Amino acid sequence: MTDMLDRSARNTLEDFATGRLSPVDYMEALISRVEVSEPHVAALWAFSPERSLDAARAAEKRWRDGVPTGPLDGMPVSVKELIATEGEPVPLGTAATDLVPAAQDAPTAARLREAGAIMFAKTTCPDYGMLTSGLSSFHALSRNPWDVSQNPGGSSAGAASAAAAGYGPLHIGTDIGGSIRLPAGLTGIFGLKPSHGRVPVAPFYTGRCVGPMTARADDAAILMHVISRPDWRDATALPPEALDYDAAPLPPTGLRIGLMLDAGCGLDPDPEVTAAVTHAADVFAQGGARIVPIEGVLTRDMLDGLDVAWRARFWSQMEKLPTENRDRILPYIRQWAEAGADAKATEVADGFDAMFRMRVATAEAMHGLDAILSPVNPNVSYPAEWASPTNDPARPFEHICFTVPWNMGEQPACSVNCGFSRSGMPIGLQIVAPRFHDVRVLSMARWWEEARGAGPNWPRFDGPRRETEAVKTRP
Repeated sequence: MTDMLDRSARNTLEDFATGRLSPVDYMEALISRVEVSEPHVAALWAFSPERSLDAARAAEKRWRDGVPTGPLDGMPVSVKELIATEGEPVPLGTAATDLVPAAQDAPTAARLREAGAIMFAKTTCPDYGMLTSGLSSFHALSRNPWDVSQNPGGSSAGAASAAAAGYGPLHIGTDIGGSIRLPAGLTGIFGLKPSHGRVPVAPFYTGRCVGPMTARADDAAILMHVISRPDWRDATALPPEALDYDAAPLPPTGLRIGLMLDAGCGLDPDPEVTAAVTHAADVFAQGGARIVPIEGVLTRDMLDGLDVAWRARFWSQMEKLPTENRDRILPYIRQWAEAGADAKATEVADGFDAMFRMRVATAEAMHGLDAILSPVNPNVSYPAEWASPTNDPARPFEHICFTVPWNMGEQPACSVNCGFSRSGMPIGLQIVAPRFHDVRVLSMARWWEEARGAGPNWPRFDGPRRETEAVKTRP
């Protein structure tokens, strides 16, 4: 019985509450699916089936007694391994990290635990979360369930692969330049980067967000009610606000929506991507929206400045490592960061200021608009073994030009599937709304999912792994 894993989180939780479904049966089905699928996709780390079953048995009793711990009691949720969970190491995707158990839960993990969720596994990411790829010096090579020869994107690679492979509907990723939306687009799932500060984060940094990666927009709403609760450790957090994440689909009648098909720099979108996003815009227009073509918000000096600032920041951290640890970093990442050692202080300062120039540009772009539609990824797919769509550390961010500006501008943005390439790979539509309008993004995505019709016919695995699907083992 694995069909239950493909149902919505809302329906599953209702069945837990009424006794129509046991959290134990659900967890057993999930474990079975993971055991069959993991040899193909390698999405998980610290998978704990026995501990998860024990937690499911306890949740089953609480539901039976009418005293659930919280709204997610007994519901499996995977968490990106960058998010600390008490008692487990945080490898940061790299073999350079000493594996010291975390002393406490990070804010998102704490909120999930309070709500009764079962964090059954962590999900993989590349070294320091700095690649749009499932490639890591620590984790096995994560792959795209739609075609295991192809990349799931990143840095929330494992979360995207897990969601697309059907490891339940609820998964958590992080995003500082597109790390939720990029893999969501490449794997056909829904991914939400909330307004900056909406979901408390620790450690926090400019542009860094935590958000849901789920089978559908409604599943993300279920998570947002929980993970947006306050935590004092995030000094950039927004004031707590009871938002109606469950709001009905928002018809686009009367909305003024910008259509951005050129990011301003970086990789040119594949014609199939442009066609799919243009079709989605036409559907919104048919629904009553006014579609306004707009120019890209990013410039080459902004992108290059960000690159310099991030290289310098990461090299400042890496050079503090013992030589033997530093030598374990993925060569692509180390080569990229080492260039920061030669950056002048004025170049680094100007690069940091590029983040604020992006913020100004996004505010100007959003002025007078209710939302913006654009591609998520400019490309359709790329090989699983590549570190990025260019696979070139000298050109590391050519693919994030549609996504990174909204991190720096702090607007909420999502990726929702809007079609498939001729090769059968998913294509993501990005929906962006003004700052703090997270509910609008979710409601517009809900409307699009209804207008789109049937969702993806998700890839599922059965039987033993083929030799051609072997994944890289940890060094």
